[in-house]
Amino acid sequence: MLNIVSIVIGLIALVFAIPALLPVISLLNWIVFPIALVGFVVGLLSSRTSGRNLNLVILLVSGLRLFLTGGLI
Repeated sequence: MLNIVSIVIGLIALVFAIPALLPVISLLNWIVFPIALVGFVVGLLSSRTSGRNLNLVILLVSGLRLFLTGGLI
């Protein structure tokens, strides 16, 4: 059950993460990162790994985007 919750949280974060890759809307990554972090923690509590891995990929992409742009652009 927790894996399904983690996947749903990951899909919500993914919906916000896709437009956040554009330079104009990259401040949206500040919203995506905490959502994916919550999904990752929920995925850690699950016995399966698909939800955790989905959120981990979103965390890495949004975190890298925030790191490279200094969190602004």
